[in-house]
Amino acid sequence: MKSFSPVGRTLGTVAAVSLAITLSACGNSSPSSGGSSSQQSSGSSSGSASASASVPTGTGNSTLPSGQPGKGKPPIVMGDKNFSEEYLLGELYSQALRAKGFTVTLKGNIGSSTTINAALQGGKIDMYPEYAGVIYTELAGNSDKPRSAAKTLKGATAYENKHGSAVLNPTPFQDADGLASTKAYAQKKGLKTIDDLKKVGSFTYAGPPENATRYQGVVGLKKAYGLTKLQFKPVPIGSQYQALDQGKVDTIAIFTTDAQLASGKYAVLTDTKGIFGFQQVVPVVKKSVLAKEGPAFQQTLNAVSKLLTTDAVVAMNKAVQIDQQDPGEVAKKFLQANHVL
Repeated sequence: MKSFSPVGRTLGTVAAVSLAITLSACGNSSPSSGGSSSQQSSGSSSGSASASASVPTGTGNSTLPSGQPGKGKPPIVMGDKNFSEEYLLGELYSQALRAKGFTVTLKGNIGSSTTINAALQGGKIDMYPEYAGVIYTELAGNSDKPRSAAKTLKGATAYENKHGSAVLNPTPFQDADGLASTKAYAQKKGLKTIDDLKKVGSFTYAGPPENATRYQGVVGLKKAYGLTKLQFKPVPIGSQYQALDQGKVDTIAIFTTDAQLASGKYAVLTDTKGIFGFQQVVPVVKKSVLAKEGPAFQQTLNAVSKLLTTDAVVAMNKAVQIDQQDPGEVAKKFLQANHVL
């Protein structure tokens, strides 16, 4: 994903109105209307339909609290990670909390999961949005590969509980890792699944540097799929599509809500071994913070999470990644369209 700075261009009036209408339609319910919490397919992630059946329904009240219950509560520091979808998530959650009177400082672009997790556990931030499968596998270090979103969430919750944090309700959408090539390359090599890459022999695979040591990257591709002739090319996060388009590599690491996938230029290979797991977003918050801020704090975050369908997130990602609009403005328009602001 392109790592645009959160400080950037704002939406023009006409574009803002158009985006608000689009995002309102994508967010399938307002926080007070109680829409579906089932996973929606983006069309860019193979296997998303099968994953949808096991997405857990969040517990607790998903409606927004009335008034400004955050007035007078202690200030909090929220962080987000180092790519544009995370910038959006940070803006969505922080703006909604501020609208309810909570005092929130957003520290954006902190870094990878291990970096921001260390910041949380070290007391530098109070919360951040994370992907459940990343917590389960990368942070908790579980070696098994859960076959359901519910098991993934349970394991992620157990890990965070041990470290003094709580995992709130998951989003309807998930942003899993994946592997893609150009459609031309896939057709030439007869590729439909990741398994098919074995018949290619040696091939290049580009992704963020941390993919070199991740099971949901080089490690899993070699262990689960036996792709021992894979040649990994580390590239800055967000630049892998450019490398693929320029013919510098054969395949790339992708996220299943990448806006680029909507172009139809790319083939996402089916993950038959399930190495990429289940990746609903969950706000991770220190338990001490939840106790100090009161129930309306968690209620507000859960209300925002429930709005984040696949279609809504893909639309916002496109606005930021392709149209280069400011994440803060995109988040604002979405929240306004869905009656959060």
